[in-house]
Amino acid sequence: MTRSIRKLVSAFVLSILVLTVSVVSFSAPSSAQIGIGISVRIAPPALPVYAQPICPGPGYLWTPGYWAWNDDAGYYWVPGTWVVAPVGMLWTPGYWGFAGGVYGWHAGYWGPHVGFYGGINYRFGYGGVGFAGGEWRGGGFFYNRAVMNVNVVNVTNVYSRIVVGNNLHTSFNGPGGIEARPTAQEEAYSREPHRAALPAQTEHEHAASRNRALFASENHGRPAIAATGKPGEFNGPRVVRASAAGGNFNDRAAERSENRSAPNREQSTSRENARPSQPDKQAAKNNQKQAKAEANRSNRDEHR
Repeated sequence: MTRSIRKLVSAFVLSILVLTVSVVSFSAPSSAQIGIGISVRIAPPALPVYAQPICPGPGYLWTPGYWAWNDDAGYYWVPGTWVVAPVGMLWTPGYWGFAGGVYGWHAGYWGPHVGFYGGINYRFGYGGVGFAGGEWRGGGFFYNRAVMNVNVVNVTNVYSRIVVGNNLHTSFNGPGGIEARPTAQEEAYSREPHRAALPAQTEHEHAASRNRALFASENHGRPAIAATGKPGEFNGPRVVRASAAGGNFNDRAAERSENRSAPNREQSTSRENARPSQPDKQAAKNNQKQAKAEANRSNRDEHR
C-alpha cells in the first residue's frame, strides 16, 4: 500500500513539473511576438527616406521598415519588405510609444482590418491612419498603384486612388512625437482576432539584428539596406538603400552605454531632435484626415 502511494505521489510531482515547464515555455515571448515588453529611455531615430522595391508578385503585402532594439546593438533598422500575406488579412505595423519616461514597443499583427499604429507615417499606404495601399476583394488582393510599386505585367489586380502624403518622419507616438490616439473604430479593430508576425517576418528581424550595417550607431540613421524585395534578402538588385536619414541623428543615443544610463537632459534632447515642426504637425493632421476618408471609402466599397 505504501509503495503504491509513493508511486502515485511521484507520478503527481512529475506531472506538475511537466506542466510547469510547459506553462513557462508557453508564456515566454515567442519569436512571433516581436518586441513585447521592450522599453528604452532613448527615442528611436527618425524613419529614413527610401523607395519601395517592386512587388514580387500577386499576394504579397508590404510591411514597412522600423527601428528595433536589443541591449547589445541598441537600435537597428529592420528593412521594409514584401511578405506573402495570409488571405483576407492586413498588417498593422508595430510602433514605439513614449509614456512614463520610456519608449515602449507595441508589436504589429495581422487582422481583418488595420488598427492603431501610433499615427506614424510609414508611407506606402501606411500614412498614420488605416491603410490606403490596397484591399482584399474576395480571395485576391488589389493594389493601389498610386502608392504601391507594382508591375502590371506580373500583377493585374490594380486600381489607382490618390493619397495625400507628407514628409513627417517621426518614429514614435507620444509627447515630443506624434500625439495621436486610437479612434473608437481602431479600438474595435484591436479586439478582433489577430495573428502574430509570420515566421518569415521574425526571421527577417533576427537577420537584421546580426547585420552591423543596420545598427543605428553604424549607419547614423541612413541604412544601406532600407528595404528588400523579400524577407531576409539583404543582397541583390531588389535591395534599396536609404536616400537620406529622416532627421537629425544623435550618435550618443545609439551607443549602448548611453542608452542604459542616459540622464534626463539627454532624453529631452533626443525628443527635441525628433519633435516635428508646426507645418509638419499640420501636414500629419491632414494626412490622418485623408487616410480616414480613404478607409471609410473602402468600407463603403466593401458593402456595395
